[in-house]
Amino acid sequence: QVQLVESGGGLVQAGASLRLSCARSGRTSSRYAMGWFRQAPGKEREFVGGISWSGDRTRYADQVKGRFTISTDNAKITTYLQMNSLKPEDTAVYYCAADRNDYPDDVPQRQWDYDYWGQGTQVTVST
Repeated sequence: QVQLVESGGGLVQAGASLRLSCARSGRTSSRYAMGWFRQAPGKEREFVGGISWSGDRTRYADQVKGRFTISTDNAKITTYLQMNSLKPEDTAVYYCAADRNDYPDDVPQRQWDYDYWGQGTQVTVST
């Protein structure tokens, strides 16, 4: 079993930055692609970005490209989502997710590809 715990959310003004963290515990294998999703009130959960378990590949949703960056620590235990130039439309609950994956450079974008989920952290961007 894998547990994921997000942290780092909060209330910021438009244009500010935040860094979310996702700490993974449980199974010791590092072969997990990690994804970030978000869900705004009244909207469906959407893919924000992800990183392969090799660390060599990242993917981002068009609406965050150039503003958000995903990285991991050397042990691939903690995954980060650096969010810059935040906009009010980035307001949502952000979730990290882990996909046990046999392919080192795969970065799934669909929710159902991910096996484990964190509890979510709220990000609110004010005007």
